[in-house]
Amino acid sequence: MQNRIFKLGFFALLIGTLLTGCEVIGDIFQAGVGVGVILVVAVVVILIWVISRFRK
Repeated sequence: MQNRIFKLGFFALLIGTLLTGCEVIGDIFQAGVGVGVILVVAVVVILIWVISRFRK
């Protein structure tokens, strides 16, 4: 009986740990997407600014 309780507890702990890890990785990727969008917008704005400076 104790062996079964131990296995069940270990399984619950393992699942809890894995789900938390996936959540953290998901948050990291969401932050990466946000930073990527900001960088793309910044590069486009800089390119537009450089092109407008050469046209004058």
